[in-house]
Amino acid sequence: MDMSLSRLDCLFLAKVADQAERYHDVIAQLKDIINYTNAQLTIDERNLLSIAYKNLTATLRSSWRTIDTLQKKEALLSTRQQVKLMRVQKERIERDLDKLCRDVVGLLEKFLIPAATDGEEKVFYSKMRGDYYRYLAELTRFNSQEELGKKSLEAYKSAYRHALATLAPTHPTRLGLALNFAVYFHDIMRSPERACHLAKHAFDEAVTAAMTADSRVAVANIEDSLMILQLMRDDLILWQGEISKE
Repeated sequence: MDMSLSRLDCLFLAKVADQAERYHDVIAQLKDIINYTNAQLTIDERNLLSIAYKNLTATLRSSWRTIDTLQKKEALLSTRQQVKLMRVQKERIERDLDKLCRDVVGLLEKFLIPAATDGEEKVFYSKMRGDYYRYLAELTRFNSQEELGKKSLEAYKSAYRHALATLAPTHPTRLGLALNFAVYFHDIMRSPERACHLAKHAFDEAVTAAMTADSRVAVANIEDSLMILQLMRDDLILWQGEISKE
């Protein structure tokens, strides 16, 4: 960090970069804050970092899916040179995505998770670790899916155990973790049954907790929780449909 800039200055610059959709600049500012504060981020700083990586990753994954669809759709109509060019572009995206995922995983493992306090913060970072190892596992051209899938599973398990012990069933971080963990079972393990089991258990627990008389504090972030529950319900319907077709 430029010592002439305070932590508030860096946070301000990160927010400006976020508004301008300059997500690499957001990450650079937050990395400076991490180095300057021994990885003790505020919720505001942590969310900015998470959103920046999420948006960059989402763009790359979307680009990859677009080219993958084109390859399959145009396979019989394309020349050999066109097929080669699409493959080159797809590999370029895969390298960028691999680099980005390894960057955030390194940040989490070296700094953020060791410095995290027990409870929501540790669950949040451990969930992120599981998410980005999952994205890496999807890039089978560059990686061993089995090895990275195991690392993703390990991260999700650790986060989920901690969430069960420290967070209410209606807490949005716990629900978001359950949803992404279920996606892991569906997308990486190819097991819609296990995905449904995990998602339904988390969904039912949250609904039961929300209906109890002493749940007012637990549902403080009710809008976030309801949004995740809706996504979970949508995935459950989709996955149960897949199971019924087998």
